[in-house]
Amino acid sequence: MSGIQILAFLGGLVGLGATFCATLSNEWRTTSRASSVITATWVLQGLWNNCAGNAIGALHCRPHHTIFKLEGYIQACRGLMIAAVCLGFFGSVFALVGMKCTKIGGSDQSKARMACFAGVNFILSGLCSLSACSLYAHRITSEFFDPMFVAQKYELGVALFIGWAGSILCVLGGGIFCFSVVDSSTRSSSRTGYAYGGPASTSHVSSHPRGHAQPMSQRPPPKYSSSSRAQHFDKNAYV
Repeated sequence: MSGIQILAFLGGLVGLGATFCATLSNEWRTTSRASSVITATWVLQGLWNNCAGNAIGALHCRPHHTIFKLEGYIQACRGLMIAAVCLGFFGSVFALVGMKCTKIGGSDQSKARMACFAGVNFILSGLCSLSACSLYAHRITSEFFDPMFVAQKYELGVALFIGWAGSILCVLGGGIFCFSVVDSSTRSSSRTGYAYGGPASTSHVSSHPRGHAQPMSQRPPPKYSSSSRAQHFDKNAYV
């Protein structure tokens, strides 16, 4: 079980790193490279910056100066990605405390609660990141395939795929954490039931109620000691 929890922790930690990198990336959407053959420039946009690059390798970025003029879906994606990073961070901390291979966290019951809470945090982090990336991708695809949209059209950037991968790893890691806690609690309850049922099976209780003697045919023969046997033999000899 400790190996499964370590695997879940590594998956959640890698997913958190991918979510963090996707949040800071400037390649959430990019112009098609087919147009860069003519103009020799392309535009990259992220949650925080707008960047422009050219064929010689120069890249110039400009941050979003105001938050009030940003479109609503960008602000929503910002909030979801920040929430995903925070939840993943707290999930990693609680996972370190709640894993069985660590020496901190108190009793087994408290460590199990910590591990379950870490799994829930990882799952919520993955769902937040998945929602943000899917919302941004939906906006890009709807504008790209809209024939009435005459402004610059963009394609999916690398950051979206990194965010999707990180969200899947976080959800899987959190699910494994919760499954490990449920499995360990089931095993402990089964062991407790076996230990409780053991003494009852080995105890011998008389089937005759109190106050009732056994019949003569069912009574065991009397046991004589060595001295009583000698006295009984002498009496028979005199007779």
